[in-house]
Formats: sequence, C-alpha cells, structure tokens
Amino acid sequence: MLTGKQKRFLRSQAHHLDAIFQIGKGGMNDGIVRHVLDAIETRELMKISVLNNCLEEPKDLAEELAKSTKSELVQVIGRTIILYKESKDHKQIELPKA
Repeated sequence: MLTGKQKRFLRSQAHHLDAIFQIGKGGMNDGIVRHVLDAIETRELMKISVLNNCLEEPKDLAEELAKSTKSELVQVIGRTIILYKESKDHKQIELPKA
C-alpha cells in the first residue's frame, strides 16, 4: 500500500509520461491485462488513457486493472489512469520513505 507522500512522488514522475495503452469501445479484456503486465514490469510506472467511446467508467476500469495486474492505483484523473508496480528485474524508481 502506498502512502500519500509516495503517491505524490509517483504523480510527479508520471506527469511527463505519455499514455502507453488506450482502452476503447471494447473495454478491458485479457489481452490488455497481459500487455499491461508485460509493460509495467519493465517500466514500473505507466499511464493508460480511456477513450471517450469506452462505456465503462475510468475509475472502475482502474480498480479492476490494478487488481488484475497486482499493481497500485496511483491516480485516476479525467480519463487517464496511472499505475505503479515495483519491478523485480528493472528497478528504476526509488520511493520516498513514509
């Protein structure tokens, strides 16, 4: 579980990132979960955008995606989801202590 200080730090790091994946009309499926799992292992922090034609709410998608990828939900702002998961092999981000 991330502390408020750690979430603020991760939000500042994610500010400059571009969204890697887009969730559209089809909603979330196993393919998206698999790709997010692969990408988050190497990147640790990532943005995902939810397109306007997606029928599901971004907040619901974010919680479901975080749960299925075993990652931490940092923030949902508008239609953008920010996820974090500490990498086993490609550790890049050093979180501040609580």
